[in-house]
Amino acid sequence: MEFKRKNKTQLLSKIATNDRHGENSPYFDGWKAYDNNPFHPTQNPNGVIQMGLAENKLCFDLIKKWIMENPDASICTAGGVDKFKDVAIFQDYHGLKEFREAIAKFMGRVRGNKVIFDANRIVMSSGATGANETIMFCLADPGDTFLVPSPYYPGFARDLRWRTGLEIVPVDCKSSNNFRITRAAMEDAYEKAQKWNLNVKGIIIANPSNPLGTTLDIATMRSLVAFVNEKNIHLVCDEIYAATVFDSPRFVSVAEVIQDMDCCNRDLIHIVYSLSKDMGIPGFRVGIVYSFNDDVMLCARKMSSFGLVSSQTQYLLASMLSDDGFVGNFLRESSKRLAKRHYVFTKGLEQVGISCLTSNAGLFFWMDMRPLLKEQSFEGEIELWRVILNEVKLNVSPGSSFQCFEPGWFRVCFANMDDETVEVALNRIRAFVLDRENQESTRSKHCWRKKHLRLSSSSTRLYDETIMSPCMISPHSPLVRAKT
Repeated sequence: MEFKRKNKTQLLSKIATNDRHGENSPYFDGWKAYDNNPFHPTQNPNGVIQMGLAENKLCFDLIKKWIMENPDASICTAGGVDKFKDVAIFQDYHGLKEFREAIAKFMGRVRGNKVIFDANRIVMSSGATGANETIMFCLADPGDTFLVPSPYYPGFARDLRWRTGLEIVPVDCKSSNNFRITRAAMEDAYEKAQKWNLNVKGIIIANPSNPLGTTLDIATMRSLVAFVNEKNIHLVCDEIYAATVFDSPRFVSVAEVIQDMDCCNRDLIHIVYSLSKDMGIPGFRVGIVYSFNDDVMLCARKMSSFGLVSSQTQYLLASMLSDDGFVGNFLRESSKRLAKRHYVFTKGLEQVGISCLTSNAGLFFWMDMRPLLKEQSFEGEIELWRVILNEVKLNVSPGSSFQCFEPGWFRVCFANMDDETVEVALNRIRAFVLDRENQESTRSKHCWRKKHLRLSSSSTRLYDETIMSPCMISPHSPLVRAKT
């Protein structure tokens, strides 16, 4: 049996069997727990609620209404079947002209029409996953490295590294300044990479941030652009959450920032985009690479043959995104619904003493569970995560799977469920926190009683028991942790 297993492994490539996919992570383990026991309000009310998937299900009704009112936009309806032959035949790497024009227009509108995107620079890929790998393939060789501000999306380990052979060096950001990306942190990461003999080819950021749910301010964006120009490395901006902003400040694209910077080498600037989050259609697999570098654009277009968007999808979306009235209403309504859901969730947590990082975008928030850790360590974080997943039955993702520099933070997705499930999730969290508080109260009372019983004993006995008492100095005490 062991021989057969080894023999099968040897038949596969080293790339296919390496451990760089990143699947061995609590982030993906939570998904597996949900898949094995999914919550259903009637069929499985005690199942796991999926709060680890950044999916936007809040505006499906608007898309469904548009499709019902525009049957000719699909080649699979009586109204659009006459276009079947034209759409079904071979399409080249460029894709449908009307699709690229519609995407370019939509990208500009999402970014407040502050910048105009060139449809000829739109390069398609199969979702943001494929787009991220494509841009890495174009920019770096195996063994090169990209700096990534942490906490960052766990899928980057797969997208950027698995088949390309790249390395990732985190840029450690801290809660003391709300995880802002600083010049000092970038310099520190750059120097670390050089000490490790890694060739730094660039920085990749997610703006709005996944998992923080925050947008980068203009000053930080300019600092990033200035940094890559000084080092002569690339800046890749993953902007797939651009239209999920529901509160101020507004989203500022790197495309807008470089318009006002005189000393900027645009060949170093690249954007990854997708409709998976902004439109809530990840199953359509629409990813976009947009580069200001002509050579990168041409290389990426060759690569797109490995992950083109189906022409049927292009045809439908070209019509939908060209409908200005629909797009305007969709973006406004999506923002309102995201804001409402975010408020309901964060206020519900606030009522039981759980705070979250102030955020204004994305399909998730960054929850601070540090007060509930038995010990301030990543081991304590994973212990708490296991309880939440296996006992409370909520799949929330621990910060360590996002390479967070500090233990105790969790990402919570809030837009992938209906209102009834939200209430169930909040009730479970409330019950969990209250139970924890009761346990702590009982433990404190127990320690108080033991202490006063000792006071009635002899002085010798008091001295001996005090030294050994777990209530005086516990393994979780700051006195124990404060070792140099």
